[in-house]
Amino acid sequence: MANPFPAEFKREVHTINGVKTVVLTAGRGEPQVFLHGAGIWHGINFTKPWTEKYRVIVPFHPGFGESADDPSISEMHDYVMHYLDLFDALGIERMRLVGFSLGGCMAAKFAVEHGHRVERLVLVGPAGLRDKAHPGPDLFMLPPDKIPAMLVSNFDVIKPYLPEKPDLDFMGERYREGGMLARLLWEHPWDKKLPRYLHRLTMPTLLVWGEEDRLIPVQQSEIWRRYIPKADIQIFKGAGHLVLDEKREAVDAVQRFLS
Repeated sequence: MANPFPAEFKREVHTINGVKTVVLTAGRGEPQVFLHGAGIWHGINFTKPWTEKYRVIVPFHPGFGESADDPSISEMHDYVMHYLDLFDALGIERMRLVGFSLGGCMAAKFAVEHGHRVERLVLVGPAGLRDKAHPGPDLFMLPPDKIPAMLVSNFDVIKPYLPEKPDLDFMGERYREGGMLARLLWEHPWDKKLPRYLHRLTMPTLLVWGEEDRLIPVQQSEIWRRYIPKADIQIFKGAGHLVLDEKREAVDAVQRFLS
């Protein structure tokens, strides 16, 4: 199985409000924060080009990856407060912020509340808004073994990161992350109030989507653009939800925009 985390990244451990939070960092320059989605098993190898120009910072959300669980987290705003404290601990006053899927919703909410700290914002297939005309599937009704294939257009891209025969450790981590996701989204799969405040995203904002996204349909990008004052959209053919994993062009587009 391929290593999902590049060797160039240094592992740091911080205690934020009593919760062990693991952060991966690499590169030099101004800070670029990446907030991952609801699973981190496919890794962050796509972030390596960003380290050529920026200090890339990838924290594991509490309840995901190597970070500890935080039973007090019950809604997305709890993550906003967690990251506010983490960024203070890391000495990050201003940043370029990239959020993917679940992390895209976190990034949007963080930037709505603390826009003075976000120089530029990228939302990659973000979750969080309801589109009655183009709904995605109910994640909690999908068989877990079917989800990986739904994430991509080309399964070979993520196949190296999946064990041939999932062991108890791998299955246990997915169950743990799924439980955290259910705690956040089971009763409220989207944020009814978020559209009201997206006008506060006055920083330059880029929406990135895979044209074949089967979890959060690409048509939802128009709802985000409708509410965000300075949002541009870039859509990539031949890519699904994991557009950054599948298309180097998407990774480069993010870097150009942040520059």
